[in-house]
Amino acid sequence: MNSLVDTQAFLWWVDDDARLSRSASAVLAERIGGEPLFLSIASAWEIAIKVGRGRLTLPVPPDELVHLAERSGFIVLGITSSHIQAVADLPQFPAHRDPFDRMLIAQAQVEGLRIITIDAKFAFYDVPVLWQRFPFGREFVTLESEANVPTPRPPLPCA
Repeated sequence: MNSLVDTQAFLWWVDDDARLSRSASAVLAERIGGEPLFLSIASAWEIAIKVGRGRLTLPVPPDELVHLAERSGFIVLGITSSHIQAVADLPQFPAHRDPFDRMLIAQAQVEGLRIITIDAKFAFYDVPVLWQRFPFGREFVTLESEANVPTPRPPLPCA
């Protein structure tokens, strides 16, 4: 299954950060040059906003990071009107209002992509996820052979 890398996973991949799980690192290494691996332009936008607000420091400007992704084999996924409508159709969860995450979820649903993320809040939505850290520090990994097995969902947040 083709994958969309979320912002944090992409930044950890760029930094060769040990917080990126072995399974996620292996999939990224395996996919680059193989099956399409996507990076949303929404992630680039999120990175640029964080850099502009001083919440993130990068060794290169945000636009250079996008070029690095493309040179490394990522396909930069633009935002279409179908993605915008899919965001509007997503259920609302009080515990998850991040507009960038919601765009990634919508893009993954519309394009039939799996998301590589550590964010457990993605499990609230109907989207396949490769890698998440659930509460209590337990890591759940979906192996390729288990691609059709539903990801366990945490309880829905209270209103």
